[in-house]
Amino acid sequence: MPFSAHEAMEVHEILLEKFNMITHFNLYATQTTNPALLDMITRHQQEEILSYNYLVGLTRGGGRFMPIPPNTRIDASKEQVDYGLRNPPEYRPDANATFSDREVAVGMLCCHKNAARNSSWASLECADPNMRRALLNAAANCNHQGYEVWRYMNEQGWYEAPTLNSQTQENFLHSHQPAPAGLQQTYGVADGRMALGGAPGGFATGGVNAGAQSVLYGNPTGGLLGQ
Repeated sequence: MPFSAHEAMEVHEILLEKFNMITHFNLYATQTTNPALLDMITRHQQEEILSYNYLVGLTRGGGRFMPIPPNTRIDASKEQVDYGLRNPPEYRPDANATFSDREVAVGMLCCHKNAARNSSWASLECADPNMRRALLNAAANCNHQGYEVWRYMNEQGWYEAPTLNSQTQENFLHSHQPAPAGLQQTYGVADGRMALGGAPGGFATGGVNAGAQSVLYGNPTGGLLGQ
């Protein structure tokens, strides 16, 4: 299937970004001696290489959409996030040629955040359905991987989560009210479900299996393909 001009340019940029991430993660792996951080780098690098090769294959007309899991290890039972801004670390660039573990984690987080945003944006310009789904999959994976890195940084005290005054937060967020019952009835929404049976992301019901949807839309704990 041919690609549109805008689609081809967006995919070219995404492939350059993935090339850059793989190259940088190679460097990060040589800079840390922390077993937990090295394990995270290795797992994320495995997904990045698979995703890169898969997108390259799609540009050459090979294959159909096949979801790639994020290869993260986010402990779903560990809900405690360290909220508050008590002792924020200082950041000061210098000429040191080696990276600290914190600098490695910051680099990983920036890579994942930008890749999640850029892949999502690129998918909006896709005409080819397989490429669109692959980019959405890549965006979701980078989102999950970025969250895993952030949780690690939060645990280390490297990235705190500032909060608002509780009353300010409540007043701000509780200004939004649920859609009224009449509006929900008009459009066939009942008990949090769509009566017409629409699937996530614009896929026809049955077009993507449940496993694929879980990878695309919120399963951050998947292993490698085949596991």
